Amino acid sequence: MSFYQRFLANEKIRRLTVLLSVILLLFLSRAMITTVLLTFIFTYLMIHLVQIIQRFVKIPTAALTVVIYSIVVYLIYLALTKYIPVLIHQTFDMVGSVIHFYEQQPKDDNPLLTYVHNYIERNDFFEQLQNGASIAIGYLQDLGKLAVAFAMSFILSFFFMIEKKKTVLFSRLFLKSEFAWFFQDIYYFADKFVNTFGLVLEAQFVIAILNTVITTIALAAFGFTQLPSLAIMIFILSLIPVAGVIISCIPLSFIAYSQGGIKDVVYILVTILIVHLIESYVLNPKLMSSKTELPIFYTFIVLLVSERLFGVWGLIVGIPIFTFFLDILKVKEIPLHLKKEQHEAIKKE
Repeated sequence: MSFYQRFLANEKIRRLTVLLSVILLLFLSRAMITTVLLTFIFTYLMIHLVQIIQRFVKIPTAALTVVIYSIVVYLIYLALTKYIPVLIHQTFDMVGSVIHFYEQQPKDDNPLLTYVHNYIERNDFFEQLQNGASIAIGYLQDLGKLAVAFAMSFILSFFFMIEKKKTVLFSRLFLKSEFAWFFQDIYYFADKFVNTFGLVLEAQFVIAILNTVITTIALAAFGFTQLPSLAIMIFILSLIPVAGVIISCIPLSFIAYSQGGIKDVVYILVTILIVHLIESYVLNPKLMSSKTELPIFYTFIVLLVSERLFGVWGLIVGIPIFTFFLDILKVKEIPLHLKKEQHEAIKKE
């Protein structure tokens, strides 16, 4: 038996080689990683949305895709022309109100404000704020690249959905080619990736929406203003598992103190605690099996490492990718019933 034949016969070594090849390819094309991830996310969510609608209304996939994408484009147009300018204005008003509150308060009469004032003076906070503004401008300069990646991903996912059956049938030809073993192993990892990455990401997306709705309703009851800006901030932070809830406490507490003092801060912290308990003991068990959850220690380690490797994207996709590798290494496999549901959602026509 030749070396090549022994290599093909050794499934573990063969699949490890294929996996490392895919990782190397993604590393070499890391400049396109945003487009790749957004295309996967858009396509994954759209497949599920089409499947849900087709359970109630029997409409061809292509026609339903055109309708859904047309609605999304119209909503994006409304957001860009009407709501985003208002949102930007509200955000600046919110920041301005907090700064105005801080500047107008007598520092000597309030121990907390005195401590904050001394801390700011001691650490050259405003100089750091200016440096942070420079960094923010740098991020804004990349906004154009993100917009292009978003548009390309949106178009790619649209073309996939329009010709979903044809694309799937054509892709299956690779499984019968001369190097079928290579593409079969890629299919094996792709199937695992959809089952794990997609499952965790979808669940986190739903949890983020529910957290945002619950928290925004609570903020409205407490008399908070600029709710759209706060809702978007809460939604983005909610996409970060565990850490997002903790991070959101900082700006919300500061805004609460500027509006109603320490009493509102306590209300906000209690609200966030309740939302976190609902997420941990109600939403997560319903949306993800407890077998896919990670200890908080591992969650923070993964977030720290993934942020270093992937930047801001790492905070969102770090946990799903880590879960994927746990499943690949058979350290903690995704439950079979969840795999079956995800498998059918992607492949069913």
